[in-house]
Amino acid sequence: MLEREEAIARMNELGARGIPFFFFTDFLGHRCLIQPLDEINPSMLRFAIDQPAAKDRKPAFHFKKHPLTQAQFHGPFRYVVEQINYGNSYLVNLTFKTPIATNLTLADIYELSRAKYKLLYQDQFVVFSPETFVKIADGRIYSYPMKGTIDASIPNAEAQILNDPKETAEHVTIVDLIRNDLSQIASEVQVSRFRFISEVKTHEKKLLQVSSEITGKLPADYHRSLGSMLFQLLPAGSISGAPKKETLHIIETAETYDRGFYTGVCGLFDGKDLDTGVMIRFIEKEGDQLCYKSGGGITSFSDEAREYQEIIDKIYLPI
Repeated sequence: MLEREEAIARMNELGARGIPFFFFTDFLGHRCLIQPLDEINPSMLRFAIDQPAAKDRKPAFHFKKHPLTQAQFHGPFRYVVEQINYGNSYLVNLTFKTPIATNLTLADIYELSRAKYKLLYQDQFVVFSPETFVKIADGRIYSYPMKGTIDASIPNAEAQILNDPKETAEHVTIVDLIRNDLSQIASEVQVSRFRFISEVKTHEKKLLQVSSEITGKLPADYHRSLGSMLFQLLPAGSISGAPKKETLHIIETAETYDRGFYTGVCGLFDGKDLDTGVMIRFIEKEGDQLCYKSGGGITSFSDEAREYQEIIDKIYLPI
């Protein structure tokens, strides 16, 4: 595991030499694992991007979550809303750790899950994330912030979430933040698609999620500064908030645990292009206990009961 400056230098070196590698970082970008593809030990690290889940077995399984109560949610939620009302933030992504019980192993979950980005690290944690952080292709950078989730079975669910003032304000804030972030490393930054819907299937229900696409043009020699550019964008705006610096202080006070690698970033450089995901939908082993980490964006428009339910809805397996 490399510290931040070592990781930046290593990514810059591998990018300049066109050597394919996989990596993942923690939430704040303080620690990073970087592995050239020809050095990866599959017993320690497995990953998949845009690959189908295993089809040869679909075992019966149980999955039970033990979330905090709404009374326990109330204190951190009220603190965050107060900080927003004081003008210290516009949007805070508040997360919690939930004990879960299942007969599946982390390896089982990795193999069976359907997700754009999948990662299994040793027997420590598994990720099955639907959210892209940034992609680089043919000299352009793309970001797809995902903000807004609703149960697809709710009548007129798509219209509800697209017309909801709180969800709209949250999404606009993040799009503006990401646009500003990309402007630090790219030119001609623009919002090319705004608030489009995608569907996520879980073992319990279908969810609708709202994303946007933001693009920009990179310098011709961007491969030489791959690490410098990537770490300049951390932490990801969609899972921190805006403005970042002040919001990170609020998160540190409001959350009762260390996120670690949850809400970090993982990705693959193929020697030319880069595809990275935000490490949401995250299960970690702590001793003999599995813990699922989930969260949601809080704004001045947030309703406590709805935000509490969103935390619970995001605790699922995409199997």
